[in-house]
Amino acid sequence: MDWNRVEGNWKQVKGQIKEQWGKLTDDDLDVINGQRDQLEGKIQERYGLEKDRVRQDVDDWYGRQTW
Repeated sequence: MDWNRVEGNWKQVKGQIKEQWGKLTDDDLDVINGQRDQLEGKIQERYGLEKDRVRQDVDDWYGRQTW
């Protein structure tokens, strides 16, 4: 997986992230700034999910994106 696409297009991707994980705030997204580990950590924090579940959810979301 090439997460660099997400990092490079973070401003455009933020809206898609927010659609998927609506509990993330704009401030959260500014702090995350395209970093996958930060994204996973914030999702865990906001949704109370296990790390492995979050990693799979992010993988699934990424796989559905049409670049």
